[in-house]
Amino acid sequence: MPASSPASFAAPTAGSFSPSSQLALLRGLTALVNGGGDVTEQLERALGLMAEHLPIIHGMVTLVDPRNGEIRTSAAFGLNPAERRRGHYHQGEGVTGRVIASGRAMYLRDAGAEPLFLNRTRSRDLTRERVSFLCVPIRLHGEVVGALSVDHHRADAGTLEDELELLHIIAALLAPTALESRERMAEAAPSPGRPAGFVGNSEAMHEVYAQIAQVAPSPATVLLEGESGTGKELAARAIHASSPRADGPFVSLNCAALPESLMESELFGHERGAFTGAVQMRKGRFELAAGGTLFLDEVGELSPATQARLLRVLQERAFERLGGMETLRADVRIITATNRDLERMVEAGSFRRDLFYRLNVFPLRLPPLRDRQEDILPLAAHFLGCFAAGGAHGRPHLSLAVMDMLQRYAWPGNVRELQNVMERAALLLGPERVVLPQHLPPALHGAARAAAPEEGAGDTGPRLPVGSLAERLDEVERASIVEALAACSGHMGNAAAALGLTERVMALRLRKYGLSYKSFREGRRPADSTRS
Repeated sequence: MPASSPASFAAPTAGSFSPSSQLALLRGLTALVNGGGDVTEQLERALGLMAEHLPIIHGMVTLVDPRNGEIRTSAAFGLNPAERRRGHYHQGEGVTGRVIASGRAMYLRDAGAEPLFLNRTRSRDLTRERVSFLCVPIRLHGEVVGALSVDHHRADAGTLEDELELLHIIAALLAPTALESRERMAEAAPSPGRPAGFVGNSEAMHEVYAQIAQVAPSPATVLLEGESGTGKELAARAIHASSPRADGPFVSLNCAALPESLMESELFGHERGAFTGAVQMRKGRFELAAGGTLFLDEVGELSPATQARLLRVLQERAFERLGGMETLRADVRIITATNRDLERMVEAGSFRRDLFYRLNVFPLRLPPLRDRQEDILPLAAHFLGCFAAGGAHGRPHLSLAVMDMLQRYAWPGNVRELQNVMERAALLLGPERVVLPQHLPPALHGAARAAAPEEGAGDTGPRLPVGSLAERLDEVERASIVEALAACSGHMGNAAAALGLTERVMALRLRKYGLSYKSFREGRRPADSTRS
């Protein structure tokens, strides 16, 4: 996976494009960007011009959404609408995400042999095609705003190096247009089809989004299934928000959080004097949710007596408060959730069969995080941004080593566990605002993805580590130096001693990373001449 380095244009090798084609292309692109017009249309036409002069099969301009940091396809050549919609990435995810996160270009001579190449758009049949893939960052005013990528039939390394240099020039020409197009994203409507609150573009989650959109308009009872921490309550709220009852209340009750003696009172309410301590009438959750949605979490924990009363409400839409004689109507939509296997419980006799059939009208399973691995980094960045918002030194981000660790972990606690890990990391962030391996809990260090609840569950095969060894070591070394200088108030000798370095070596490291100890003494953000 060679990365680009500054070099002069080499003479075209066999199979490459000619200098006259390059010149004609650059002239056409210059005229295009200077001609004005709609910026998105300009990017589309630019890719079309590239296809006329270069032997490419597909081309994409992906931009960083300024609202949430996600990477979205803004313009494409050779992709149908469905393939374009699938072109979503997160910084550090896949080749495109890594190029944008690092600011360094990459090419793959044989994309099909590279685990880092995700083929997210599914526009290439890598079992039959041998394609080379090239990707360069689009940079303006020192900021990476997106990436330009192309693929074509496999070429030799010399040809790819030449093409990479040309793509750098094209990316520079398109940078102002790309920046303007990116700024328009901030004014665009939220991504259609994804309910509010959800993060992730995996195929498994798009199936969930589609099912939510399908069932929300109906009054059908929904049974949300999935392991603990997969987001069942978030799905219930999304169904409610998209239903005709959206203006009504959303009331939730965790059936495992209350003892059996209080459960019926919580569900149906009670009259004054119904039992010792009932000093006044109290409405239950069914009444409080009138006109809206009642969400019963962990419904598999209900006692047989409560199951019987709940069955009656589902059948007759009527109930009485404890100690009361008046029959009340249950004008609610029921959504339930469980992390247990209710069918096995039915067979074992611990859950009523007739109640199960009433609840299982529309089952919807939330996938575990290990089965939606491409969503791990977007979720981590989302949580990190929430917990570390308002920092004085810019947006926090994940180091390459941490990205690799997060993707290799099995996440038995699912999204909830990832959220807790990112909250912990946000509290430990240093001046660099970079999450490093030492900011993660011990469970993630050296953990293999094979450690799933069921052996082989969600196994996606071996993954290439994110970032080369040199990149990952540089990242940790730089952040450690910054933390030491900050702790020592810019005193280089003390910081060097704390790191076990001589002052001479420390000075060399400061020069390597573009840092100045004086900026730490003056309380300013460290100078940074090298970060992309």
